[in-house]
Amino acid sequence: MLLIIRFIIVAIAVIFMSVYALFYCALSPRNPKNNQHFALLFSKLAPVFGLKVTYRIPDSAKNAGSCVCIANHQNNYDMVTTTGCVQPGTVTIGKKSLVLIPFFGIIYWLTGNILINRDDQSSAKETIKDVVGQMQSKNLSVMIFPEGTRSRGRGLMPFKMGAFHTALQAGVNIVPTVISNTHGQVKLNRWNNGEVIVETLEPIDISQYKKREIRRLMNDAHTLMLEKYNQLNEEVKRPDSNTVG
Repeated sequence: MLLIIRFIIVAIAVIFMSVYALFYCALSPRNPKNNQHFALLFSKLAPVFGLKVTYRIPDSAKNAGSCVCIANHQNNYDMVTTTGCVQPGTVTIGKKSLVLIPFFGIIYWLTGNILINRDDQSSAKETIKDVVGQMQSKNLSVMIFPEGTRSRGRGLMPFKMGAFHTALQAGVNIVPTVISNTHGQVKLNRWNNGEVIVETLEPIDISQYKKREIRRLMNDAHTLMLEKYNQLNEEVKRPDSNTVG
């Protein structure tokens, strides 16, 4: 019964937000300023899934200016956890196919997120140039999931280079965010699904890296995030797996 109630609440909420997005974004469709507003709305759905999300965001990350934000990507629940740390002027880079998702696709497109064709590698390379241009001309930040796919309980997976190419070409710092492990945490028929910690780290100063040192930058970011990921997993209190609501 609880599973059905949660499904109904989420469905109604997403439909409402898609209609609301049509009106909210009517005067400035595709404006990146819209993105944080709707990201925070999605984060308000975390309690519906029985999750208590704790956010830790240092002032240096809130005042980082144009930057490349990176975060670990685990599963669909990122939509109600990671979204709460999105800062003003930040957009994401996602697959074009996301716009085909009923209701959510409307919100994703209207709020100014950047769409790419990941099946076309040459197009993806051109997209980095386009993203850098938009960041510089509009003072944008972009959020990228450097693993390139959902980890689904496999820990922090190896990073791809796109986020780091973007940061070095744009000449902006990298702001990492780490989300404690949520794989298998949510049981939809259980009231309390425990705590998730979302912690944004201090910005990585890319002036310490030359353009040819992209792999060192990527490895350093991965090391920092893996250390924090393990730390958060030790800290977070998981619900009793035998307790069903």
